[in-house]
Amino acid sequence: MQAGMAVAAPNPALIFETLQAHQRSAALRAAIELNVFGAVGEGPADAAALAARCAASERGMRILCDFLTIMGLLAKRDGVYRHTPTSALFLDPRSPTSLHLTAGFLGLAEMRATFDSLAEIVRSGHTVLPGQGSVEPDNPIWVEFAHSMAPMMANLAGPLGEIVLHGRADAMRVLDIAAGHGLFGIEIAKQNPRAQIVALDWARVLDVAEENARKAGVADRYQRLPGSAFDVDYGGPYDAVLLTNFLHHFDPPTCVGLLRKVRAALRPGGVSATLEFVPNEDRITPPMAAAFSLTMLVSTAAGDAYTFGDLEAMHREAGFQRMVAHPVPNSPHTVVTGVA
Repeated sequence: MQAGMAVAAPNPALIFETLQAHQRSAALRAAIELNVFGAVGEGPADAAALAARCAASERGMRILCDFLTIMGLLAKRDGVYRHTPTSALFLDPRSPTSLHLTAGFLGLAEMRATFDSLAEIVRSGHTVLPGQGSVEPDNPIWVEFAHSMAPMMANLAGPLGEIVLHGRADAMRVLDIAAGHGLFGIEIAKQNPRAQIVALDWARVLDVAEENARKAGVADRYQRLPGSAFDVDYGGPYDAVLLTNFLHHFDPPTCVGLLRKVRAALRPGGVSATLEFVPNEDRITPPMAAAFSLTMLVSTAAGDAYTFGDLEAMHREAGFQRMVAHPVPNSPHTVVTGVA
């Protein structure tokens, strides 16, 4: 044992809390389904009043709200429930930063069910989902993703745009691969009024991205490129290519092949920007980025949460230079850039 290393005392509570952790996610999903946080947002209230607002039983509402209070997602005083700063900001549907739609996507039954087969998945090393798992071609789950994950990704779009543009305001073309909701390419178009964006994704997903571009007022500089990132002709040349939350679905040789295609579509000196959960080299810190590898284990055939060392090696093999990691403040994400 290394000197100065703390030794945790035996703690059976950790075992019981972990075995019953499903109760916490079930309570949150139920509260969102019943619109409890929206009801609390109408004004502090007791269980009877909240039950009436949510068309639920008083007993059920009291017990659920007490449990949410234990979790720290509501506050209770003299029998009256009110928002905490966290629930007001991130769970009340009235809040522009509410994650209630994101929570719905993360709680999809088909995704939760894979964890019931975790032992089998660990034995085989890949998902029990059909085909290539969540990256099966034109999987309708990505339409749900595009609608649901935008609130979670919105805070990342600004920093990514600043990293990619680096103050640039001249005419440029940007390819947004696996655009999804489209917010990352849209943000670049907002920050640089002379940027033209080409969004690549499945056609039904691009319907969502195009609508978001229209709402943002950049639809006249937003072009669709429907299809698979591995199959379609990118066109180009581009000044920048975005790869946001995409490489983690695939094994390193597949990522290298895709990165070679990206590099070929870039102008000399063009930038590739990859947004990922990037754990430290120990693969156990920071916790949220490192734990993402388990999500990839249960949902993909060969994906992973890659360290910067992994991503740097993939980019170098694909011909990129000057790879830099840009941690996004107050986020588990990192933007990794490389120059063609």
